[in-house]
Amino acid sequence: MVSNCHKVPEKEFERSRLSVDTIVAQWTPLLTKLKEMNPKMQVLFTVSPIRHWKDGAHENQLSKSTLLLAIDRLVESCGAVYFPAYELMMDELRDYRFYAADMLHPSEVAVDYIWERFVDCCFDKATRDTMREVEQIARAMAHRPLNPDSKEYARFCQQTLLRKERLLQRYPAIRLNRLAE
Repeated sequence: MVSNCHKVPEKEFERSRLSVDTIVAQWTPLLTKLKEMNPKMQVLFTVSPIRHWKDGAHENQLSKSTLLLAIDRLVESCGAVYFPAYELMMDELRDYRFYAADMLHPSEVAVDYIWERFVDCCFDKATRDTMREVEQIARAMAHRPLNPDSKEYARFCQQTLLRKERLLQRYPAIRLNRLAE
């Protein structure tokens, strides 16, 4: 198995689909070891909603099905969790208006929908509240005033700066300066 991050020509590889048993056999020891190292760790699997039709629609479905079956066994045996990104795209967003122009990738609307479902499923209320606060600060930082010299805008900037400082006191690792770019 290889990730072709060096853009080696495809002819240098022999492609094959792993069996469900092979995938489970390779992943089980890894998951077991990770759980030993960090018992509180939770592993989440998902299957990409992007269609891979290079080898045809049938091969795409076989590949996705193999992954789904392997993940199902890993969820049962190793206590992993599954997030249904693929199913959301195929079942809830099955209309072609939820695909990008290439008809393979999810549209921006679909990506946002799947992200919202992921957030609701996997993040606690405190994390969702923090995300909302960061989004509000980001929007405020990106705001273009009609009158940049007004007292109202100066007050708005001061309030935004104060919100940013309070957030950074609670979460110093957040890099809000990237939001302004």
